[in-house]
Amino acid sequence: MSEARETRPPSAAPVVRTDAGAVRGAAVRVSVPGRAERTVSAFHGVPYMAPPVGPLRFASPRPHPPWSGIRPADTVRPAFAQPSGPAPATAPVRAAESAEDAVHANVWTPDVHGRRPVFVYVHGGGWQVGTASSPTFDGARLAARGDLVIVTFNYRLGPLGFGLHEALTDPATGLHANWGLQDQAALVEWVRSSIAAFGGDPDNITLCGTSAGGAAVWQLALLPALRGAIRRIVPISTAHVRAPAFALTPDDARTAFAAVARRLGVDVPGLRTVDAAKFLAVWGAYFAAVPDGHPVESGRCYRGPVVDGALVPAHDTHRPVPDLPTLSMVTATEGSFHTAGGRPHPVDDAELRALVRAHLLIDSPEVPRGLVDDVIGHYRTLAAADRRPVDPLSLLTEIHGDNTFRHRIVRMAERGARETRVPQYLLYFDYEVRPPGFGTPHEATSPFLFGTHGIAEHREAFGDGPWAREVSATLMDLVAAFAHDDAPRAEGVPPWPRFTPDAPSTLLLGGREGPRVGELPKTAELRFWDTVR
Repeated sequence: MSEARETRPPSAAPVVRTDAGAVRGAAVRVSVPGRAERTVSAFHGVPYMAPPVGPLRFASPRPHPPWSGIRPADTVRPAFAQPSGPAPATAPVRAAESAEDAVHANVWTPDVHGRRPVFVYVHGGGWQVGTASSPTFDGARLAARGDLVIVTFNYRLGPLGFGLHEALTDPATGLHANWGLQDQAALVEWVRSSIAAFGGDPDNITLCGTSAGGAAVWQLALLPALRGAIRRIVPISTAHVRAPAFALTPDDARTAFAAVARRLGVDVPGLRTVDAAKFLAVWGAYFAAVPDGHPVESGRCYRGPVVDGALVPAHDTHRPVPDLPTLSMVTATEGSFHTAGGRPHPVDDAELRALVRAHLLIDSPEVPRGLVDDVIGHYRTLAAADRRPVDPLSLLTEIHGDNTFRHRIVRMAERGARETRVPQYLLYFDYEVRPPGFGTPHEATSPFLFGTHGIAEHREAFGDGPWAREVSATLMDLVAAFAHDDAPRAEGVPPWPRFTPDAPSTLLLGGREGPRVGELPKTAELRFWDTVR
């Protein structure tokens, strides 16, 4: 979707007063196909907590000190400190700069007056990279089309945001782990106290996130301290947290922090004094050989939230499902995010077996005898029966995506439908991306949700033609309607029933057939993973 921007002169720029002080944003003209041009007020880099630097590294979030005068909030700010490097062609756009003090919120609002639903988005990135400053997550189009107040934000990442060690206990809160999750909770509290000044309704907050952000949505919805703060959730391609694949165990976290501290010549509390870039580099080197080389047994793929007995009492599948209206999304080929582009492509069965074995190692230090051939045989048989491709790359993609994401997403959606009485919806997104990507990879939803598929960085992969615009408009309308009143609906979309396992109740969106309600595709593949969990 194209967008024309025109920043008004400072005298006309919107000014909002938060608890800590006043901020001046920018007035932006937004043109969304099918709708009248509209002015949206954009605020970038609004503090929602004190910068977590110096003695506040590894501390629980603190309120930002008040400031006098009017703070400029009209310029995109850096990402939180993170490693640099290339990203898949279909990934959200990476920020050019990062800094440890870059923990802030961005707000887009159609009008600073009024009381509109609030849509809070948590970015993903494997708990290691990503930023609300990405142009992928520019909230202007969604705010304008959906009549929503959009909030995105940075939070602490990597070992500065996720881990555990008692030597880092905050004396004020008693917490010693998962500082990024604490930031996310602080953001929700900030929205409750401050969003009315931006024209938002603090009693109508929808929480949405993709991948690691989807996991955050799930965990925040279960926090007792936030009970009543979140009205509904939209978890997208959720990377449900589990060890050893996506998180360190508490013991392994203690070992890793102590080992990295020794390499840096300090004790664990001394990690507060080490240069952030150096700390991240040594931490990255410590885990550089995973999953084949194991400094510890867990954290084999990502190192997200650790079970800490407080914020995270257990991993997702061992906890209740949130008792909130939920619109879950999954993509058709989650795994092509990881298998497209320059990643290794198997050309024969021997290479396929080697790559499947390497993938299975994220969940276990050893792969049981026969498991590799069993999973390949299962997927090959089902693909052939459905007349889908059976080449090694296609099979690897399906195996990778189902084991990493889709199996748990679907099973948790089924639990939500069975264990709660609130509305539950499931959306299957199947828009085909362009080469070098293929299928509908993990994270393919984001450019369509935000209407940024047509920006320069995404146009080649996602397109900006009439069909892409129609898909984006439909997705935005569905989510906006859900954020307004729990009922996702959009022009051209058939009546969408609540999700019911084993019944045709999934909305399929993105394919050339148009929006349609039917059975979730490729469910037989998922049954294999039921037998190996």
